[in-house]
Amino acid sequence: MRKPPAIVDLHADTFLEDWEDYSADELMLESIDYLRSNLDAAIYWEMNEIKFIHGKGKGTLKKMIFKELQDYKDSGSIDRYYTSYQNEDVVVVVIGI
Repeated sequence: MRKPPAIVDLHADTFLEDWEDYSADELMLESIDYLRSNLDAAIYWEMNEIKFIHGKGKGTLKKMIFKELQDYKDSGSIDRYYTSYQNEDVVVVVIGI
């Protein structure tokens, strides 16, 4: 498993070459899958934290991300998550204490 970067952009055009071929719903699911793979890798590598850029938009992706992160928190995989104080388009995930 490759160590993820400290900041991960969840905009589909940054990690999918053929993103234009996807529907909006498919792009959301791809972004959530990309979040999961990077967060799982960050947990594996015992990183202290990882940041995810979700952007502004209508807030649909942000809501899905926060729901996903709540599941990780409930399972004990992460300590907490919060909107970055410097940029509200970024969520900070604290993995360990």
